[in-house]
Amino acid sequence: MLSSLSFPRLLQWLAGAAVAAFTVLMATKVWPYLSFEPGINFLTTKSEATNLNGLFRLGFYVHITSSLWVLVAGLAQFFPRLFRGRAALHRNFGKLYVASILALAAPSGLILAGFANGGLVAKVGFSLQCVVWWLATWLAYRLARQRRWEQHTEWMMRSFAVTLAAMSLRSESYLLYYVFGTKPIETYLTVTWLSWTGNLVLAEVLIQLGAARRLLRAFHAPAATSQ
Repeated sequence: MLSSLSFPRLLQWLAGAAVAAFTVLMATKVWPYLSFEPGINFLTTKSEATNLNGLFRLGFYVHITSSLWVLVAGLAQFFPRLFRGRAALHRNFGKLYVASILALAAPSGLILAGFANGGLVAKVGFSLQCVVWWLATWLAYRLARQRRWEQHTEWMMRSFAVTLAAMSLRSESYLLYYVFGTKPIETYLTVTWLSWTGNLVLAEVLIQLGAARRLLRAFHAPAATSQ
């Protein structure tokens, strides 16, 4: 079966497996927070005043929960064979992805950006990430409404690239700290920006190589018939 896969499709499945594994990992990380205790895990890096701030807590819990199903709904869109003959299911996953980012994940991320550790550099980096995430998703939605499918797919790729910033942030932090030996604050401030700008550069390279067109063709291709 593996030998019948083209190299791009193999990379697609490997990348999908990595994102799926990361999503499961994040679900295990999110679960303890649902006790709503103010002083556990990541929250211990925040001051008592921040932990008791109602706006921060609202943004935090909305962001960590909505981002999970955004990852799942977004990842599914990049496996168009799942939706052959199920156009309504594709639309529903897309609507869930778009609505969750526009109404929940990006706005709550913007709230958290205002409380980010690392000073102005980190706050601006995370804020711009959320603004770009929101705008890319909005453009993808508008292009779908206009039935401009190739451009819609391109902007969905850019949107999902920013969605994956959380995954990139953790992998890049590990690489910089343990392989290149950067100091903790240098690592943190670097990945604050690199995690989403690097993903956007990679998405743009893939778009220029025709990845959006291939996804679109795969979605519209007829299902293979059994011999």
